[in-house]
Amino acid sequence: MRSALAALLAIVGFCGLAPAEAQPAPEPISGQEIAQVFSQESLNGHVLRIEAALARSQAAEGVIPRDAADAITRAAVPASVPPDELAAEYEIVRHRMVALLNVLSRAMDEEDAAWLHYGATTVDIYDTALMLQLRDAVLYLIEDLRTLELQLVALAELHRATPMIGRTLGQHALPITFGKKLSVWIGENRRHIDRLDDLLERIERSAILKGAVGSYLGLGPEAIAVERRFAGELGLAAPYEDDWHAARDVIAEYALVCGLIARSWGRFGQEVFLLQSTDIGEIAERRPASAVDSSAMPHKSNPFLSEALIHGGRVIPRQAETVADDVVNFFERDNTSRPNALIETLSIETEAQLRNASQLIDRLEIYPERMRANLDRTNGWILAQRVVFALAGHMGRPEAEHRMRDLADDARLSGASLADSLAADPQISALLSQDERAQLLDPTTYIGLAAEQTDAVIAAALAARARDRLP
Repeated sequence: MRSALAALLAIVGFCGLAPAEAQPAPEPISGQEIAQVFSQESLNGHVLRIEAALARSQAAEGVIPRDAADAITRAAVPASVPPDELAAEYEIVRHRMVALLNVLSRAMDEEDAAWLHYGATTVDIYDTALMLQLRDAVLYLIEDLRTLELQLVALAELHRATPMIGRTLGQHALPITFGKKLSVWIGENRRHIDRLDDLLERIERSAILKGAVGSYLGLGPEAIAVERRFAGELGLAAPYEDDWHAARDVIAEYALVCGLIARSWGRFGQEVFLLQSTDIGEIAERRPASAVDSSAMPHKSNPFLSEALIHGGRVIPRQAETVADDVVNFFERDNTSRPNALIETLSIETEAQLRNASQLIDRLEIYPERMRANLDRTNGWILAQRVVFALAGHMGRPEAEHRMRDLADDARLSGASLADSLAADPQISALLSQDERAQLLDPTTYIGLAAEQTDAVIAAALAARARDRLP
């Protein structure tokens, strides 16, 4: 095991990977980028780009005149669709696509305007616009997760060998290191980046130009070629051949990945919430000096960011499930779910979750001395396993386990320490000298490969950064 970890580190070193401290400092997560991605201004901009791309693609395949496509491209800019004119037109026609097309048509000759939106349907335009929004949102989420990755790496490197108690089922189990604990989130966070990267491929194949019922009716015999060009004009990949208007699986996948990300960081918040509790006290969430934590108890320093992460980890997955309900459509499509507003909400809240996580990591105070003290809370009994292995060579493992279990049962009633119990047992004290027992009962030397494991997780995460997609 140790050699395998060393081999991984050697490979990373051979590849010239810089240590974490040499990585550029991450930019703070502002939480505003994704709100802009889903703004009405951004949506209208995408629709204009899509109409221009449609016209150019149709002209390239001989469907509409080249001059008309050029005129549409020149006109399809935000200045041609002032928000007040668009709002006034919508009040008349009560249809967002028709309102935009009517206002845009006024910015070009009537002859050219006749070729605008030729053969297309509203759902093609707005579903493609949604894919452009999701692509941008995913890239920003990847950037945010990369910021968190560097924050975790820096903290894990600092505490790669800081001993603390590992807890299973709420009880003291065996020693670990704080770096090892952090490495779990580094690995989990990296898998979220990989998930989003995989999802990007499906989003970028989801431009769609298949007409009202998804069979290219109204788009002419060159429709499939036009659709391929259309996707390329928008910087997207060759589109899926199927009509996915009623199969909203890619949109659902995006929402569910956001829910999974929120859950992971909700668990991080919960861990901090528990570890900062008075009875454990191994870490703390540093609060701004001016912050008031309790109106009634001046001594309190409440973990507000931890609470916010726990809350986000509960709410965002519920929103994701609602978006996923849109997978169940009627026939070729319907609009009963109307998930777009919720997609915007959960996207913004997912980035807020990551911003809260970033701020929390920045504000963490780590107390190694309390971690060390907590290792002794069970009077040494967390090292019973280590003693079993030491005795196994003398009496066999089954007998050693049986003997230690009996001693532990007695100690629960008497309160005896492991050291005293071993010294009082004639057979064990004869097999293990006082010096041997003292060495066995030092918890700081019984952390397994936790430090090396932390190094390997960090190395793997940093090596993976080279292949990440960025905005």
